[in-house]
Amino acid sequence: MYILLVATAFNSLTQRLHAELRDHGHTVAVELALHGESLAGAVRRHQPQLVVAPILKTAIPREVWSAHTCLVVHPGPVGDRGPSSLDWAIQGDAGQWGVTVLQANAEMDAGDVWASVACPMPPVAKSDLYRGELSDAAVTAVMLAVERFATGTYSPRAQTVEGGVGTGRARPYLDQSVRRIDWASESTETIVRKLRAADSQPGVLDELLGDEWYLHGGHPEGELCGRPGELLATRTGAVCRATTDGAVWIPELRVRRRPGQPPTFKLPAVTALAGRLPSLPESPAPSRLHTHRRTWTDIGYREERSVGFLSFSFSGGAMSTTQCRRLLAAYREACSRPTSVLVLGGSRVFSNGIHLNVIEAAEDPGAESWANINAIDDLVEAVLTTTDRLVVAAVGGYAAAGGVMLALAADEVWCRSGTVLNPHYRLMGLYGSEYWTYTLPRRVGPAAAECLMRQALPVSGRAGQRLGLIDRLVECAPQDFTAEVGRLAGHLASLPAVQSRIAAKKAERDQQEALKPLVAFREGELAQMRRTFADPAAPYHMLRRAFVRKEKPLRTPQHLAHPVCGARVTDQLRSEARVTESDPENSAAASDACYQEG
Repeated sequence: MYILLVATAFNSLTQRLHAELRDHGHTVAVELALHGESLAGAVRRHQPQLVVAPILKTAIPREVWSAHTCLVVHPGPVGDRGPSSLDWAIQGDAGQWGVTVLQANAEMDAGDVWASVACPMPPVAKSDLYRGELSDAAVTAVMLAVERFATGTYSPRAQTVEGGVGTGRARPYLDQSVRRIDWASESTETIVRKLRAADSQPGVLDELLGDEWYLHGGHPEGELCGRPGELLATRTGAVCRATTDGAVWIPELRVRRRPGQPPTFKLPAVTALAGRLPSLPESPAPSRLHTHRRTWTDIGYREERSVGFLSFSFSGGAMSTTQCRRLLAAYREACSRPTSVLVLGGSRVFSNGIHLNVIEAAEDPGAESWANINAIDDLVEAVLTTTDRLVVAAVGGYAAAGGVMLALAADEVWCRSGTVLNPHYRLMGLYGSEYWTYTLPRRVGPAAAECLMRQALPVSGRAGQRLGLIDRLVECAPQDFTAEVGRLAGHLASLPAVQSRIAAKKAERDQQEALKPLVAFREGELAQMRRTFADPAAPYHMLRRAFVRKEKPLRTPQHLAHPVCGARVTDQLRSEARVTESDPENSAAASDACYQEG
């Protein structure tokens, strides 16, 4: 079936549906609902069999929904309506929620129901829920709705509240008057819920050190305390603020935009407050993860018998120069432990590569870009050159660019089934580094590697496994990923063949180093990156600025608007990888053919 995705942005859910629908053999294209662009005209150009709207902040025009079946994904159970559904659910501490796929009509969120799927609401941030439990439910609901539509016999149901889960009414936009924190009276639990409900967007507006800031993210702290509202300490870029019964860690801040000024963007809290932050003690994170202590850290380590678990969770998956260096230090320390298997990752967030926001805020963005890419390269090199144990990359959430390449440096890549990978750089105007010219062709073959880079499309976990990007697909709920990875890693470490695999791994690394040393791959990549960073006119600088400040594109990017049949492209990628391995001269021609297909 030819399905057109209509969305406000090509966000995480839109990317996952794009990838999953292709996996199911559908031909998929995307049109962004942009100001000044005619959505009706775009739909007329495509003439799709079905329109699906994963995220849409504007109403679908009558001339579109009256001529085409348009399925809207609403992040709430049947009967729930309004633009802040998930925010209300988190702030109200709903234990159970859901996703409804309904047919667009003249009233927002009021159309007939094609599918509805319930999902749990664990106490995590909105961005984690949206990419995890809500995404899983949305994919299940959309696939069911598409299947029902394809039969031509299913009649959608009028909305009714089922089981008392839905509100049965439209709720208003959750504005800052409701989000605002009363530090003098509210508990840590209440404050954390408010912060979690706004962690990605829009943040919680607050007053701090004589200015207005949006607070992004919040984690409870059980030991530090002080006068409610008082800043108590810093930790790895975050600030700790006292509540009535404890404290909260706030990782990121965004200063309120002033009239006539450009859009502001999130930064690590200590960076954002530079020059005005009073002298505060740096509260060190615990060296080991302890379940009984109520605190926050973005890097943690624990051991279970002969398995080490080095977890990390940076806001939004971005890794600044400082964060890369800290993670590298933690990795080296983990490698000093007597383990035979080391698991890297395992939390809900993996990595999206270098930290574009920190780079944009730097006095010299080009120099900071160079420092950041070298810092992440150092980390990837450390993983690639670990020859005394097996390294497993456990990708529990979305990964992109350098984050994908960090995972590929490991001996095995385990991904949760709902993971989406974006193994490319060109949409940010970059050639890329992180040893991708070594690890990606090693995994999928030169032709398929080139094709993935040029297509610049998301890859589902299942497609990634078929291509060879992923070794193990972990079928579990988001909240169960850490435990399931622990069980699998323990089993891996217990296998008799582990030591022989480690020996074979070292021999292979020595052989590869003799053929072409890793430094040659790095130097080749960085030569390209240095030219880009040093050139003020390079597209990267404009694209980075637009990305960080959330500037909307003028039109839908061509690579999204072009229809793609994912199953066909996946099969072709695998075929080209085999052809290239047997005849390297066919690589360029094969990748060109694949790009035209995509």
